[in-house]
Amino acid sequence: MATIVSIISYILLYITLLGSSNATSTSKYNVIAFGAKPDGKFDSTGPFIKAWHSACTSPNPATIYVPKGRYLLNAINFRGPCKNQITVLIAGTLVAPQDYRALGNSGFWILFNHLDNLVVSGGYLDGKGSGFWDCRRYEKSCPVGTRSMTFNWVNNLVVSGITSINSQQSHIVINTCNTVLIKNVRAIAPDKSPNTDGIHVEHSNGVTITGCTLQTGDDCISIGDATFNLFISHIKCGPGHGVSIGSLGKEMDEKGVENVTVTNAIFTGSDNGVRIKSWARPSKGFVRNILFQNIIMNNVENPIIIDQNYCPHKLGCPGQTSGIKISGVTYNNIQGTSATLEAITFDCSPSNPCEGIKLQDINLTYNNETATSTCKNIDGTMNGTLVPEICL
Repeated sequence: MATIVSIISYILLYITLLGSSNATSTSKYNVIAFGAKPDGKFDSTGPFIKAWHSACTSPNPATIYVPKGRYLLNAINFRGPCKNQITVLIAGTLVAPQDYRALGNSGFWILFNHLDNLVVSGGYLDGKGSGFWDCRRYEKSCPVGTRSMTFNWVNNLVVSGITSINSQQSHIVINTCNTVLIKNVRAIAPDKSPNTDGIHVEHSNGVTITGCTLQTGDDCISIGDATFNLFISHIKCGPGHGVSIGSLGKEMDEKGVENVTVTNAIFTGSDNGVRIKSWARPSKGFVRNILFQNIIMNNVENPIIIDQNYCPHKLGCPGQTSGIKISGVTYNNIQGTSATLEAITFDCSPSNPCEGIKLQDINLTYNNETATSTCKNIDGTMNGTLVPEICL
């Protein structure tokens, strides 16, 4: 599990990165000095890239400053490696083009990649996603859609105080990163907006997410393959699809998910609470050493769910079973109300049953009445107050 030692290390990372300018001189670059205009109409992509190039080549720690105002940006790639630490301080709003097709098919709107020691702090991201969502609903020929802010191959990263609204797809993506702190971020999109995950993490190690408010049309936080040592605390989720490990197991050769903690969280009106989801297909992947604790559910559908029979549209998996091995999952002190009669669902793989599932002090009710639970192919232990009666 993520330990107190690892949490302290992320706090020290935050202090170190934000405070390094006190020890050494910092070069500062205002995007307006490079030609950006805060009117929301002028394409400021070029000036932002010029500011980035100057900061990236600076031998001193550098700060890129985005003053108040609205800055129109097309797809933009802030690429490293750079010579020193960079802080991107946003006081204004970064705005995507109104025409969703203008961002092309790269899958990215704002991309940071191949960097060490990066801070991105403050401001707003306006993804202008509604046109893309309509295309997905009513048309067949649509671009792939973009994630609002993506970090690929970034080590020692702090993302703080950002508000992302109406992303075409996921708001913030952490991919192939190490030692990351995401703090006080908000992600907001309508509850029917497709695939607008708040924060997505995959192929990353040592990520902490804390103090975030996530109100989206898909998972508040989604956890993909090869995620290790993830600590999530003090989040508010809903609307949305909850905190989801998965879906996993679509491919045979997956690396698994291990050491994930979700603690001190509030879910309100979400479609799921804490969920583990895998495709009904063969796979070498796994989920193990997971802790869900100190969680409040307010009118949540499926507050606790393991679904190992995920097979959308019944394509590519009918008649098969999940190869994902789930073990060592603890649910402790989860209280509140379910929006469905069945508050707890454990639908594990018949070929790879869930093992080492622990439940302690669970109290979930439905319409002031007793809720129910279902269990398939699962083994575990129970302690303390258990409402509803658990079927282990």
